[in-house]
Amino acid sequence: MEKNRKISSNSSLEIVQREDLDAIRLNLAHLARKAADLAYAPYSNFRVGAAVVLEDGQTFWANNQENICFPVGVCAERILLGYTHANFPHLKPEILVIAALKSDNSGLATVTPCGLCRQSISEFEMKFKAPLEILMCRPDDTLLRASGIDQLLPYKFEDLNR
Repeated sequence: MEKNRKISSNSSLEIVQREDLDAIRLNLAHLARKAADLAYAPYSNFRVGAAVVLEDGQTFWANNQENICFPVGVCAERILLGYTHANFPHLKPEILVIAALKSDNSGLATVTPCGLCRQSISEFEMKFKAPLEILMCRPDDTLLRASGIDQLLPYKFEDLNR
C-alpha cells in the first residue's frame, strides 16, 4: 500500500489575439458565433455555439438545444462532436471553437466547456490518441486556447485509474 503522496497537475490557457489566428481558426470562430446566434435557449437565454474542423478539412457547427424538461437539453459541443463522430467516425476532430452570448445579448461571454463536455472531449482525444485544440471566444475579441483537454480537465476518469 502506498504512503501518502501528492498527485499534482499543471494547466494553463493561452490568451490569443484574433489577428494572430490563421484563416481556419478565424472561420471557426465566425461559425461558432453564428451558431450561438441560432441556439435554442428560451429558458436560460444562454446561447452557445461550437465549430470544429476535421482532419480532412471539413468544418461543422452546432449550438445548444434546451428543453423545458430539464436536463434534456444538450450542449453545443456534445451535439457537434456527436454529429461529426456519427457521420465521420474515422475522421479526427482537430480544432474546436466555442462562443457564448451573454443573456442580455450585449455580446460575447467567456465560457469554457462544462464538465460533461470536457469528459466527452476527452473521449475523442483517447479514441484518436491526439489532443484537440480548444479555442474559447472572449468579449474583448481575444480567445483562450487550450492545447488539449488536459488543460481544462486535469483529473479525468482515465487519468486516475492508471
